[in-house]
Amino acid sequence: MTMRLVARIGGSLLIGAGALGLGWALLVWRWQDPFTALYSAHKQARLSDSYARLVASYRPSSSRTTARAAANLKATSAAPLVRREADRFRRTLRPGQPLGRLRVPRLGLSAVVVAGTDVESLKKGPGWYTGSFLPGEGELVYVAGHRTTYLAPFARIDRLQPGDLVRLEMPYATFLYRVRRHVIVPASDLGRLRSHGREVLALQACHPRFFATQRYIVYAEPVRVAPRQGRPYTITARKPGSKAAPGT
Repeated sequence: MTMRLVARIGGSLLIGAGALGLGWALLVWRWQDPFTALYSAHKQARLSDSYARLVASYRPSSSRTTARAAANLKATSAAPLVRREADRFRRTLRPGQPLGRLRVPRLGLSAVVVAGTDVESLKKGPGWYTGSFLPGEGELVYVAGHRTTYLAPFARIDRLQPGDLVRLEMPYATFLYRVRRHVIVPASDLGRLRSHGREVLALQACHPRFFATQRYIVYAEPVRVAPRQGRPYTITARKPGSKAAPGT
């Protein structure tokens, strides 16, 4: 085999490898990493089963309240009960366990949220930051997710617009949030993890895609709550242009 033929074969192999690499990069950029997606899809299926069992077996601490009395609870009475249930449920959670289902119509997303934002937990789906609070507690609810790997639940988080709805189903109640705004901050801005005394849902992903130098955070405010017990009630949103709490 002549050196010219060897060089030609080597060149062809390099061109082929480059084309495959470019194709792979385009695949991941346009959609997501298919291999990690298969892993997360399997985990999500198992989490869905676990969450369904959790909801079926969940018994509110206020179950002593009669069905008729619970149905007649006003928002002023239901909200404290929801807060108590949220606090009680939060204390039972362990990393990697399912805690609720997140639905975002704009993103076509329906995924089980797990407790924890560590590496292993985020491989399963969107992760709830354990240093924050749960829906109904009147504080910051912080959820993070991948953009390019492990089903990439927040791949298109930048498509969310003010007014879009986000639904978070918990064993004790279902919460409807409305997107208000977004921010892009350095990854080192840990102040975003602090709560400021009012309920707000934060959805966070790395920014830009394929990098982790910044964080893209979407903030949404609660507008309606449907408790496991009691009547659904609405929450009055802040007026447009009103001052947001620090960090949101």
